[in-house]
Amino acid sequence: MSGTPSRRVLAGFAESLAAPEVVGSLRDAEFDVSIFTRSGASPPMAKMKRRPTIYQIATPEEDAPRAIDHLNGLTAGFDAVLPLDDASIWLCDRLEGVGCVCAGPVGDDARLALDKRIQLDRARKAGLAVPETSVLDGPAQLGSIETFPVVVKGALAARQHDGRLKRDGGAVAGNLSELETAAERFDADAPLLVQPLIDGVGEGVFGLATDTGIIAWSGYRRVRMMNPQGSGSSACRSIGVSDELKEQISAMLVGWRGMFMIELLRDASGTPWFMELNGRAWGSMALARRRGLEYAAWHIEQALGERPIARDAAPGEVLCRNLGREIAHVLQVMRGPRSGAITNWPGRGRTLIDVLRPTRDTFWYNRRRGEYRFFLADAWATVRSQVFKGR
Repeated sequence: MSGTPSRRVLAGFAESLAAPEVVGSLRDAEFDVSIFTRSGASPPMAKMKRRPTIYQIATPEEDAPRAIDHLNGLTAGFDAVLPLDDASIWLCDRLEGVGCVCAGPVGDDARLALDKRIQLDRARKAGLAVPETSVLDGPAQLGSIETFPVVVKGALAARQHDGRLKRDGGAVAGNLSELETAAERFDADAPLLVQPLIDGVGEGVFGLATDTGIIAWSGYRRVRMMNPQGSGSSACRSIGVSDELKEQISAMLVGWRGMFMIELLRDASGTPWFMELNGRAWGSMALARRRGLEYAAWHIEQALGERPIARDAAPGEVLCRNLGREIAHVLQVMRGPRSGAITNWPGRGRTLIDVLRPTRDTFWYNRRRGEYRFFLADAWATVRSQVFKGR
């Protein structure tokens, strides 16, 4: 990209798991990157030697309309604004009159990215295996659930409630008592999904959807989850993508443009169950980048009308680990499961051996030469947010 005029990109939120790798991808492609964060936040990227310009906007979880206004005012002078998580997708879909490209899903695409009910319907029609799902209008209807164990989760990745942006999490329930406890986590008007608890290994499929089809396919398998009860990866390994999955995902994402990640759960019989679509940068972006797949840069190039300089993944298997999440994994294992429905909780001794054992050809999330202060600050921020939240 040498000789290309400066292309300014505003990305956020800086707190999102994918943010550091996305900034690295865009900078390596010679984009001029700035990032936005929540008011009062001090993201680890502020510790970088080559610190990006960081803007603060109102915290949408406190005042969503004000956050939209702040972000709307920031976009002047940028060529593109790139949402990095579900909250920023929700905000960017509501920007008006901006003079730059929104390099994220808007309109129907934003609804697909944020509404798991739409995702499940499209996945089912595309031939993907979808768990039997009860769609509820709110927690008051959880009393109709009779079969256990189940997973209860919000149907919307981001929604507004009383002027505040909310993200409804999930919970595992092994009986009616645990289900009643789970119900207390949700607002009365929060739409919910209830699915059977499937024992399996998390997998993901990455790609870049273009006008001529999906390119740069790649995949991953979880080695460890940060929280064994259910969460993103703390360690993951690259895998290939079957032709059958490519065909099904292509059918599901007809009309989609840009990067994406499909989350799957492969059970003991080998069935890959569809979990959800991430219609933006995802947590394990580091794994893709270590294989030469610069999805974030290619995504922006396409959004700006350029031809994305996409390539196939480098040969060979790659293992990527997140230091903060690995520490959080150990602490979660030591604490033990929160539901009696979890019967395959990792052993404490085995966990310590697995995490501490040296592994050849290991790559670390967010590690760049000369940026050790940031690397450690990012790890601590992860541990603090995942293990000590609410304290």
